[in-house]
Amino acid sequence: MHIIGKIDLEKFSAVSPDIITDEVIITDERIGHIQERHPGAYERLAPHLGAVLADPDYILESKMPFTAEILKEMESVRGKVILRVHVPEDPEEFKNSVITGMMVDEKAWKRLIKNKKVLYKRE
Repeated sequence: MHIIGKIDLEKFSAVSPDIITDEVIITDERIGHIQERHPGAYERLAPHLGAVLADPDYILESKMPFTAEILKEMESVRGKVILRVHVPEDPEEFKNSVITGMMVDEKAWKRLIKNKKVLYKRE
């Protein structure tokens, strides 16, 4: 388990108003998942994960409960991170956790913003 940053609880309150902590982790298993399913994405996203979480461009609604799709454009790279937040219904040992991450091109970026419910947009 690796601590990768913190989220702004106010920005993420649209995902759930009852988020337990602002700390976010990623597990070795999830790193392996990203490396296997999205080759090259983890290596490109890893240096920016803290910024993606702390200052997202968009937070989009996910189909999964207590989960959000986070979009961030940085240094001409567009990334998408799926974050599961820790809420009171979860076991105490749970943490806010990165589920996966990937790179998205301009077309996918626009489609996501158009087709998903926007919970937060950076002004």
